[in-house]
Amino acid sequence: MRTVLVTAFEPYDRWTENASWLALVELTRNLPSAPKLVTRRYPVDFLQVRERLEKDLGGDHDFAIHLGQAPGSSMVRLESIALNVGGTLQDNPDSLKPLTADGPVAYRTRLPLANWADQIRSAGIPVQVSYHAGTYLCNAVYYLSSFLAQRRGLRTQSVFIHLPLDVAQAVREPRDSASLPAAVSAEAIRIVLRDLATRT
Repeated sequence: MRTVLVTAFEPYDRWTENASWLALVELTRNLPSAPKLVTRRYPVDFLQVRERLEKDLGGDHDFAIHLGQAPGSSMVRLESIALNVGGTLQDNPDSLKPLTADGPVAYRTRLPLANWADQIRSAGIPVQVSYHAGTYLCNAVYYLSSFLAQRRGLRTQSVFIHLPLDVAQAVREPRDSASLPAAVSAEAIRIVLRDLATRT
C-alpha cells in the first residue's frame, strides 16, 4: 500500500489554532482505507521544520502532502511551485535568503493539480491552482521536502495545499474574513488522497 506523509502546522502569531491542523484532525475522523497515512504537526520555526523533515522523510514515503493556513483566502489552494527563498517579506524584504545554497531556484510538482482541482470543484468545494506558496514557512517546507527527497534519492513526491481559516477562527477575527469549515477542507484532502492511492 502506498504511504503518504501529511503535515500541518501548530498555531502561530495571533491565531490560537491553525486551519491546517484543524483540517488534519477532521481528516482523521474518517480516514480512507488507502493510502496509509503518517501525520505530523510541525512548529512554526525554519530550523526545527528542516530537522523534522529530515527525520520524517527517512520513511521514504510515496508522497508528502504539506498543509498550511492561508488567512484571507476563500479557496483551497493547490500550490504549483516551491521557491528557494525564505523570510518574512511583508516585514523585512532584506530577510529573504536562499533556503539552501546548493539547491535549484525552484521545484515544480509533477502531481496533477489541475485534475485534482476539477475533482474538488465537482464536490462543491472552492479551489484553485496557485502559482507558488509564498516566501515564508509554507514555501520552505514545500521546497525542503522536494530538495531533501531529490538529494537522498527518495521516491517521495511533494505537494503543498493552503487552506482557508476555519469558520471558528473567522468568527474571532476583528474584520470580515473568508473561511471554510475544517470538515470541508478535510474532504478536499480526501479527494487528493483517493487519487494518490491509485497513482502508479
